[in-house]
Amino acid sequence: MIHGNAVQYDVVEHIAVLSESNGVTKELNRISYNGAPPKLDLRAWKPDGSGKRMLKGVTLTNEEARALREVLNPIKNRLQPRAGDKHRKRL
Repeated sequence: MIHGNAVQYDVVEHIAVLSESNGVTKELNRISYNGAPPKLDLRAWKPDGSGKRMLKGVTLTNEEARALREVLNPIKNRLQPRAGDKHRKRL
């Protein structure tokens, strides 16, 4: 898809919708930008007339994603879902 300043992106793999509020979703996907190898992308998406529009987010290389996992693993017990949390897919 082409949006804005001719940045091309392709959602190669949809992994999860982490949250939704007022139609805006926060999603974890693997996205290829401008034909490059896909990266892990955590971003808000807003529906528009032609599909979804990218909002603010973070893109991680595989190495950065592994480093983040290493940081999160020791604190995973503090991150367990509480009753009433809506999780579409556990990572």
